[in-house]
Amino acid sequence: MSTGIKNGKWKAFNISRAALLLSLFMPAATIMPEPVPKSDGKWVIVIDPGHGGKDPGAVGAYSKEKDITLAIAIKTANYIKENIKDVKVVLTRQDDSAVDLIERPRIANRNNADLFISIHANAMPSGAKHIMGAETWIMGLASNDENLQVAMKENEVIYLEDDYSTKYEGFDPKSPESYIIFSLTQNLYQKQSLDLAWKIQTQFRERVNRKDRGVKQAGFWVLKNTTMPSVLVETGFITNPAEEKFLNSKQGQEYLASAIYRACRDFLAEIEMKSGIKVDQSSTTPARPATTETRTDKAFSSPPGQTVFTIQVAASAEPGEINPGNFKGITDIREINSEGRYRYVSGMFGNYDEAVNHRKKIEAVYPDAFVIAVKDNKILPLQQAIRDNNN
Repeated sequence: MSTGIKNGKWKAFNISRAALLLSLFMPAATIMPEPVPKSDGKWVIVIDPGHGGKDPGAVGAYSKEKDITLAIAIKTANYIKENIKDVKVVLTRQDDSAVDLIERPRIANRNNADLFISIHANAMPSGAKHIMGAETWIMGLASNDENLQVAMKENEVIYLEDDYSTKYEGFDPKSPESYIIFSLTQNLYQKQSLDLAWKIQTQFRERVNRKDRGVKQAGFWVLKNTTMPSVLVETGFITNPAEEKFLNSKQGQEYLASAIYRACRDFLAEIEMKSGIKVDQSSTTPARPATTETRTDKAFSSPPGQTVFTIQVAASAEPGEINPGNFKGITDIREINSEGRYRYVSGMFGNYDEAVNHRKKIEAVYPDAFVIAVKDNKILPLQQAIRDNNN
């Protein structure tokens, strides 16, 4: 690297330009779309308390980030379990133990999570103790040097792990050039992640009276390989005396946890509302078809042994009546009963590109629709299906 490059913003700009040029020459099959989230009939939310064990995270005047994040994460999990119906909450750690950075998103993926929330506390150099406020991050390429520095700080934890260079495929958290990889991964859940991030920030601002530092994006390794909407929450600055006191107080932790819970509640409620499935207003039981034959007629049926692609427009824990009026006029809706959740899909295609084109046609009425892969009426990881299909 030339010694003449001294300005961080100049470097970030050139990294972005280099990433763009690289992406133009990448074959489509190497871009990794995210698999469809799966569940066993419940919403699955993975809460990740940042740092832990020999990694203290940021350090304040008298406290450590790892303790704050664990306390808030446990309280968040309790709020969610107590107040959201049909939910399973998984903590990546439940005590002061060390969890490798690469393992945290894997825990979410193994549990087929619907949401992944990584909780952290921020820090600034000693000369900037006045800086305070909460911010929420999604995965992406940093747009400026300040955002890049935040990601670098969080990613540096890999230096504490054995054989980190091999494990993270040569990724160097202190090298700006390493962050080009974050522009080369197609994130089909970016919009949903952004929506969840804004909901969290709104709760922090309006219900917890936190200074709102906004929603941002940067290359956080913990968000890179998740296959569901994912965010990293910086709950406040441990280096600000007033905010450190708030972050360590029982009341402050309860307020922050309840804010994250409410954002999750509102996010999931919107997904159910967008599903288009009508329910009997006189009870909590969804309206059901009159006959078994009607439901069989609407079932998705893929050719035996063949991988196909279709567009999921809605999902529900209970079956609903399938007709165009319930699905914004779409006439070819079929139902997939998979792992205790009913998924409603449109179209059936032999290759991924055809499915993407179909998604574009219906995104005006279903902007959150996405491609899924099905074989023998079972849902497959999307990137695996694309790879197999190309071969």
